[in-house]
Amino acid sequence: MLFNSLDFALFLPLVFILYWFVTKGRLKLQNALVLASSYLFYGWWDERFLLLIAASTLIDYSIGRGLAVSEKAGKRKLLLWTSIIANIGILCYFKYANFFIENFIEAFSVFGLELHASTLKIILPVGISFYTFQTLSYTIDVYRKKLEPTKDFIAFAAFVSFFPQLVAGPIERATHLLPQFYKNRTFSYEQAVNGLRQILWGFFKKLVIADNCAKYANIIFDNPQDLNGSTLAIGAFLFAFQIYGDFSGYSDIAIGTSRLFGFDLKQNFAHPYFSRDIAEFWRRWHISLSTWFRDYVYIPLGGSKASKAKTIRNVFIIFLVSGFWHGANWTFIAWGGLHALFFLPLLLFQKNRKNLAVVAENSFLPSVKEALAIALTFSLTVLAWIFFRSETIGQTMDILGSIFSGSIIEKPSVLPIKVIIYIVIFMSIEWLGRRKKFAIEDLSFLNRPLRWLFYLGLLVTIYFLGRFSQEIEFIYFQF
Repeated sequence: MLFNSLDFALFLPLVFILYWFVTKGRLKLQNALVLASSYLFYGWWDERFLLLIAASTLIDYSIGRGLAVSEKAGKRKLLLWTSIIANIGILCYFKYANFFIENFIEAFSVFGLELHASTLKIILPVGISFYTFQTLSYTIDVYRKKLEPTKDFIAFAAFVSFFPQLVAGPIERATHLLPQFYKNRTFSYEQAVNGLRQILWGFFKKLVIADNCAKYANIIFDNPQDLNGSTLAIGAFLFAFQIYGDFSGYSDIAIGTSRLFGFDLKQNFAHPYFSRDIAEFWRRWHISLSTWFRDYVYIPLGGSKASKAKTIRNVFIIFLVSGFWHGANWTFIAWGGLHALFFLPLLLFQKNRKNLAVVAENSFLPSVKEALAIALTFSLTVLAWIFFRSETIGQTMDILGSIFSGSIIEKPSVLPIKVIIYIVIFMSIEWLGRRKKFAIEDLSFLNRPLRWLFYLGLLVTIYFLGRFSQEIEFIYFQF
């Protein structure tokens, strides 16, 4: 079920009414309703996918119970590795089997050996990468004794499948979200209003910014061989805002929807395009994934406290794995590797934690130095997005070749002025709200009539300028 669909517009109010007016005050019934609603939400795409999420839930719940009664180090490690192998094995089969088969065949063809094998007809389950990492966080934290294993199967199953963030995050830690299923939840008007405000902003990002950018970015990236460097550069620029508006918009809708039901999810984006270096960008972009890799992969490998050689190795591992997590294509691995190259000098020269505060924290505009740093970081990010968006490495090289050629100064054949104006207005609002968790979180500087006029203006803008097509899914559904 898509957030930007009529189905969801009917589904959400119905679940909200049942949750607060029918099961009100009865925690177990509320959790059961969340679980049933989440399975309905997820099964709307393909009911067969429910078997996988149910299997993942049963595996990690059972292993958690096993860890609860086992104190022997060997047995605990065996249980942990059972969970890791089972979850990663399922993920790899559905997401990467075809990739490995294709590359295996190509490797032999280099030596003149033709293998006659066909790829498997595997349908990638929506959101499998997200809920797999969420369940793994539970098992790992129980193993580390950071979390008590749950006895409440319904609460655990609801945590794994929680519908607002099920298919595209944020990737919640069991230590943060699971305990919220144990506590009685009461309706908070302020929390609900804040949630609706974030949902509204998320829909603006998705329907007005992302989907309008997508219209032109797709035209450009689908026919790069026919276009000059300036047009391809505009395509990369538009894709940067497409993926930001699309993914952060999903996160806003997910977090806001969770607030309607009394849950608090972690912030997933913190105005990343105002970052002054790549390290800051990764502290602000897809925060739930980058911190997951940091805590469960990077630090266990030794992090930055190891020798220089191992630190370099760890950085490349974390970024390459992050790239591969996004998709079974060498372009994603190259995207991760490029970010590792951008990040490594900052780490080696101990500059990676230089920009921790919000840019221009005590002023309206950034300094010249900050503005140049933001422009450089954004340019590097856009450059890397070309790898992310391209179908093949060869296509990426062709696009970069055109951009870094004389045709960059030619008149672009695609120049959507209206969309660029939308982006300027959007980023201006983001800049004004850069100190908040989302741009319009606090509009208290406006009196009440002006606030409502602003909300009405957003709704009208979404209605008239948004692209309402159920064929336009969220980008991260494919990951």
